Amino acid sequence: MSLFITDECINCDVCEPECPNSAITQGDEIYEIDMALCTECVGHFDEPQCVEVCPVDCIPEDPDNVESHDTLKAKYDVLMAAK
Repeated sequence: MSLFITDECINCDVCEPECPNSAITQGDEIYEIDMALCTECVGHFDEPQCVEVCPVDCIPEDPDNVESHDTLKAKYDVLMAAK
């Protein structure tokens, strides 16, 4: 699954620096996750770091954007090759 940030976000700034792929950025009103860059930390950590640090639990899985572990790993491989 892909992750997204809900409008319950309080803009506390803790998730953005935790993202190893720089997929989280400040949007117009709340933080946003770029699906093209988010691997849910596959390849870096066992759990999504943004979810781990979010104090209001506003980063759920997006049922409309399902991604398998293999898909996330392939995205990670492409992102790392581009660095």
